[in-house]
Amino acid sequence: MEEDYKTDRGPPPPYPTPMTPTPRPPPSGIRIPLQLNSRIPDLRSTRAPPCYDGDGVSPVFIGSAIFQSSVHPCKIAPHLPFPCRVPYAGTEVEHQGRYDLLPFDPDAMEWVCTSLGRIPQGRYPVAGGYEEDGTNLYHARARVGQTWVPGKTGEHLGGCNVAYGGQEHVVSTSYEILCWRSATHLGKDK
Repeated sequence: MEEDYKTDRGPPPPYPTPMTPTPRPPPSGIRIPLQLNSRIPDLRSTRAPPCYDGDGVSPVFIGSAIFQSSVHPCKIAPHLPFPCRVPYAGTEVEHQGRYDLLPFDPDAMEWVCTSLGRIPQGRYPVAGGYEEDGTNLYHARARVGQTWVPGKTGEHLGGCNVAYGGQEHVVSTSYEILCWRSATHLGKDK
């Protein structure tokens, strides 16, 4: 029977085996590309939001805003007229270009407390973007009052920068950086 299959139809199709490697998502995770007038997908795609706005009800997602020569981690608040907000130059920039929503996957990602722009030892932060000079930026979140707000961090920033209430807030201690739960994701298992 196998001989007939080979001669009539070519070789049998390859079947996954336990040794077949599972493709890994990129270090920045699998993202949902959006524009200013895009509709935010449902929770099956976005997963549960990692934050809520000051009202305690409106979801706030994490993402990356794409500029001409840089990409900045941002917050995505679908209830706002300009949902993509970037902390930059002391203000809350209402980004009107393309941005990518990063679904928060608690099975693969976790928030890790840090301070002063440090990457916690032995941890692998989720890539969030880069400055114009190529310096890495990572997803982070910090409290403004009682509200967790997504933003950005990097060793050169010395803290976490978030956009909230029309301003850029800089939090230098006790904020959280988004990290992969294990190095398996990046192919760095020991």
